[in-house]
Amino acid sequence: MRKSILVTGGTKGIGRAIIERFALEGFDIYTCARNADDLLALKKSLEGKHPHIQVLASVADLSKKEEVNRFAEEVKSLVIPDILVNNTGIFLPGALHDEPEGNFEFMMQTNLFSAYYLSRAFVKEMINRRSGHIFSMGSIAGLTAYPNGGSYAVSKWAMLGMTKCLREELKPHHVKVTSILPGATLTDSWAGVDLPMERFVRAQDVAESVWAAYNLSPQTVVEELIIRPQLGDI
Repeated sequence: MRKSILVTGGTKGIGRAIIERFALEGFDIYTCARNADDLLALKKSLEGKHPHIQVLASVADLSKKEEVNRFAEEVKSLVIPDILVNNTGIFLPGALHDEPEGNFEFMMQTNLFSAYYLSRAFVKEMINRRSGHIFSMGSIAGLTAYPNGGSYAVSKWAMLGMTKCLREELKPHHVKVTSILPGATLTDSWAGVDLPMERFVRAQDVAESVWAAYNLSPQTVVEELIIRPQLGDI
């Protein structure tokens, strides 16, 4: 029986790189994003390169609880994935004291609440099965306060805390939980920045790290994985 992975926000950046890496290993792919055209292009690309895998690419806005639950039920009607990667996220720069009204709610709903609701949707089945691996995409911004981080940083600190709690809860049930904490990664979030590519982490390197963490023996888990540019934070 083929293994399966669910990656939210899978059409670009780190999410896309993770999907490409696991599809290469024959995993069935389940993903979502807000843009239907991007999802269709991803599905066609994956099915063209890997005709023997199953690909579900569903339109969903995970900043909305009802959309998270709908997407979860769509996936659950087909499979309980072996791996869940809570990757959906958005970055809006600003300072807490003067960022636009609504930034806090939008980033907490997108970056944190989506992961909370989606993990709850699948974790009971993982517990009953006594297997599974949940990855949460955090950030260096969830470890170090910095100017202009604003609500994004708050959401990532909260994501790390939630993931730590999940880790403790799921220890006795043989379900692994890992926090991925990348530094500046070359994705659309950095579009237009006048810095050389070599100054960034490659999204493919984050994907390789997820693949490596997943492939450890059953008695071992990577709890937190910090990935920084070789020259340090930007």
